Amino acid sequence: MNVSDSQPPLSLSLTALSGIPLVHPGDCLISLILRSLKQTKLSLADGDILVIAQKIVSKAEGRYVRLANVKPSERALELATFTEKDPRLVELILTESSEIVRQSNGVIVVENHHGVVLANAGIDHSNVETENDSEQVLLLPLDPDLSALNIRKQLEKKTKVNVAVIINDSIGRAWRNGTIGTAIGVSGLPSILDLRGQPDLFGKPLRSSEEAITDELSSAASLLQGQAGEGLPVVLIRGYSFPPAPFNASAAIGASGLIRPKEKDLFR
Repeated sequence: MNVSDSQPPLSLSLTALSGIPLVHPGDCLISLILRSLKQTKLSLADGDILVIAQKIVSKAEGRYVRLANVKPSERALELATFTEKDPRLVELILTESSEIVRQSNGVIVVENHHGVVLANAGIDHSNVETENDSEQVLLLPLDPDLSALNIRKQLEKKTKVNVAVIINDSIGRAWRNGTIGTAIGVSGLPSILDLRGQPDLFGKPLRSSEEAITDELSSAASLLQGQAGEGLPVVLIRGYSFPPAPFNASAAIGASGLIRPKEKDLFR
């Protein structure tokens, strides 16, 4: 997105939607979100942005795996010994990844099949219930951009309103402690605001400024969503201006636009 299409807002409102229950495989997120909006005495408007925690998307899509059903490969057993991790979890990390980027005691950083570099392939233990006393973990959505697109389409069908959808997850960053809300699936707005060529305060053209706006929105929403038992997985953002995006998947601009090509990554 070019800067001429959007100007920085003077104010934004962020509202965490309350009343969303624990999500189970097959649950309709659209119904849960619309019911929560009604309980919160809100309705969607054109230009709104919904930031949805990855965890409830994965749960609705049934992305659970019972560790008891996982048979570790020889490679997983070797890597588990080195990293001191459960070999069954390591097997899942390998399955969900295209490359191991770094490994250390207790940590495996990978590039997943969508090009995102993150710890443990984004596989979750926290806030994941057990089933019949059997430990299970939660994988990322199979295609987060497609998940965001489908949610957006269904919301538009139900409400006749054109909104944007971001699926966010908590991801660590190189050189800095702590995790931060990051966009892994996007539909309805560009992920990048291209400021190159625009004049700075002194009239000099910017040369390399590209603003990851969906990551910034994800991070802001994450402050309300929390990381523990808050139970607030959906945040409504209002006040950020952006040009509407088409609904067809081929023309959609998703989170993949945030991934730096490997040949341009100076740190790998």
